Amino acid sequence: MQKCGFVAVVGPPNAGKSTLSNALVGQKVAIVTQKAQTTRMRLRAVVMHNEAQIILVDTPGIFEPKQRLDRAMVNEAWLGIDDADEVLLVLDAAHAKSPETDIALERLSTSKKPVSLVLNKIDTVARDTLLGIVQKLNEIVAFKDTFLISALSGDGLQRLKDTLGARMPEGPWLYPEDQAADIPSLLLASEITREKLFLRLHQELPYALTVETEKWEPRKDGSVRIEQTVFVRRDGQKAIVLGKGGKAIKDIGAESRKELEEIFDCRVHLFLFVKVRKNWQEDPERYRVLGLDYRA
Repeated sequence: MQKCGFVAVVGPPNAGKSTLSNALVGQKVAIVTQKAQTTRMRLRAVVMHNEAQIILVDTPGIFEPKQRLDRAMVNEAWLGIDDADEVLLVLDAAHAKSPETDIALERLSTSKKPVSLVLNKIDTVARDTLLGIVQKLNEIVAFKDTFLISALSGDGLQRLKDTLGARMPEGPWLYPEDQAADIPSLLLASEITREKLFLRLHQELPYALTVETEKWEPRKDGSVRIEQTVFVRRDGQKAIVLGKGGKAIKDIGAESRKELEEIFDCRVHLFLFVKVRKNWQEDPERYRVLGLDYRA
């Protein structure tokens, strides 16, 4: 008897939602950095557990939006709940009380969906403190269940996976057993390069750029040629991304190419270009590529 259902993974930025999705799937399907708001779009990650196919809907972080891109990202997070059978609110145990958490709690307190609390990074907080946090949060929202986990170490993940698998409704699987995520190859390639840029660059620059895969050309020898453009908003930002003598972009390209070859299991010829597009965050086409609603 097959079972299949959707689980929305929501919460503030940097709570570890993407790390959790990767851990449950058993391989990397979402980019992860230490910077908040790394995730910009919804990603469906496929977890196989016994007879159940659990489709995790990894979402952007929930926060108070200030710009159009912010609004589109937060809107995407809430849309992830609409078709979900279950909702997981993921919080960093060490930062469970925050303005972003309050926003999420207020919205979820009126949700008709079954919502469970997932306290992540429990190894950073004393046990007695954890129990106090759990009690206070359950007084605000009537959580269906509470899970104490460390997505990084795997602590508590088995119980979470067992519970989600048992709760999935009966129905045919929507994806092949060996498919780990529902994301086009071109978009995944863009995300991998954007992750390397986030890890390399500092302060506000990572939030001022986006990456698009503009050419994907399979070759007769089994390799693939990939051309990507990094869009920034100012000439000064372009100079930083390029680095002295082009060293920064060369190093970023090498790191991205290495991971792309592991993911796609073939040789990759990666070419990166950096262009200034001052108002790319106001360009509807950039939102279409990411699957975001420009009008949000």
